[in-house]
Amino acid sequence: MTAPSETARDSTPVAEIPWRRLDARIIWVDGLFALLSLVPAGLALLVADEPGASTLIPVLAVAVGGVVGAARDTLRWVKTRYRLTEELVELRTGLLVRQHRALRRERIRTVSTTARLRHRLAGLRVLTVGVGQPGATGYEALQLDAVTRTAADELRRELLAGSAETVSGGTGAEPPGERVFARIRWSWVCYNVISVWALVTAAGLLWGGYWLAQSFGFDAAGFVAGLVDWRTLGPWRTGAIAFVGVGALGVLGMAVAFVTENWAFRLVRVDTPTGAVLRTSQGLFRTREVNRDVSRLRGVEISEPLLWRWMGMADTNVISTGLTIWSMTPATTILPRGPIGVARSVAARVLDLDAGASPFAVPLRRHPVAALRRRIGWATMVTVVVTGLLAWLGGLVAALPSWLWLIGVGLLPLALGAAVVAWRALGHGLVGEYLVVRSGLVSRSTAALARPAVIGWRLRQSVLQRRLGLATLTATTAAGHGQYAAADMPAGIVVDFAEQVVPGLLAPLVGDVPVEPSPVSVAGPSPDASPLEETCHRVG
Repeated sequence: MTAPSETARDSTPVAEIPWRRLDARIIWVDGLFALLSLVPAGLALLVADEPGASTLIPVLAVAVGGVVGAARDTLRWVKTRYRLTEELVELRTGLLVRQHRALRRERIRTVSTTARLRHRLAGLRVLTVGVGQPGATGYEALQLDAVTRTAADELRRELLAGSAETVSGGTGAEPPGERVFARIRWSWVCYNVISVWALVTAAGLLWGGYWLAQSFGFDAAGFVAGLVDWRTLGPWRTGAIAFVGVGALGVLGMAVAFVTENWAFRLVRVDTPTGAVLRTSQGLFRTREVNRDVSRLRGVEISEPLLWRWMGMADTNVISTGLTIWSMTPATTILPRGPIGVARSVAARVLDLDAGASPFAVPLRRHPVAALRRRIGWATMVTVVVTGLLAWLGGLVAALPSWLWLIGVGLLPLALGAAVVAWRALGHGLVGEYLVVRSGLVSRSTAALARPAVIGWRLRQSVLQRRLGLATLTATTAAGHGQYAAADMPAGIVVDFAEQVVPGLLAPLVGDVPVEPSPVSVAGPSPDASPLEETCHRVG
């Protein structure tokens, strides 16, 4: 049995499938906010006796921005159409330059919905369809701004699950199963406010407050100057008070931002008759819901920033085909920054494993001391270069002190410490059906990649690695970063380890560890790979 809407659409020629409009409520919502944008200008004219340019220019800019934005959205509504066919999602838009985009439905990786406050007041949503690698040419996300909440839910179900889910929903069947993997814990606020961005946030808040006060004729600088006799306190106490005050304001601002962004956060797995999706939902003033196709997940990556590692802080991302972790989108992020213990527990549940069998619960094999010697060599070389450069500048520029080169010498302990930290971060292992690699100095990343997702290997030895008996093994994949490296492994075990991960893929190289500086690459077929990735080749 098939839903009537699906029957009509599938049996109708593509040319006869009607085009749909965006919801018209976006017009009057924008009109209302355009009127509200005029309020600051009106208040400034009423409150200030003789408003100057410093008062009028900002408020007029806000008013003009609101009116122009409303007019732009009205024209966009007039000129935008979209439709769904059996194979494509199509969008037509543009006033002077008309655009017609068509995305193949089998390429869809994520479907997300967002809603700012103005959308929520009107019952609207912004639907974003993620296709292919974000940012890649021809694979930019398709966005519908805005449709009704009901339409957004129907489009999401249809794009992710197809007609079978629609049937189950229309025949009174049981709702799809839902397993909650994580909910927001407000103790996570502490992991998200200790950052240099707190000072940047404070600077923005202070500037905004000062501008707002000036717009209404209030002397904010004079008010602060009159609070305390700053001359009596002296410069050191004044600086300390200013630093603490600005820092506290920044921490408060970041805490408020975290709460509003992650309000009611949930990570759930929703099972349907046609598959499953991994869903995150969050937001107070601006809601966001991201749905990821579970069948395209290939693993999980947990990153621990160096400066906050003492807090046990971690970022958690999924490794999925069609989604790059560097895309700076919420599609790969499945948890707010939080404790490493929670990240490991959630990762195990996402991978559908017991906590004891999780790739993140098993100690990894450490890399040899030769890898440490290599990093110490690099640290020493960098220190020597910096010291020499500073000594040269000190002798060349008379205004610089002659002891400037000592700063470079002082960097040596820090560089050696960084070398040790980077070496201790190295690790690799094979845990069940997952290849696990770990590396990183600034951010220690542990990636668990499903063995079937490995479509090729890249073996590399530099001249120094060859002298130290080391080699770097890189697994290539159609998911995530595209490659995951185990740097500076013992050269004698590289090929054998690769054979354990994917038996037969390195058969031409068994017993032949690469000894040339050039890389050696072998690729195998994968259902997620392009025809180019399905080749088998050797370079070097």
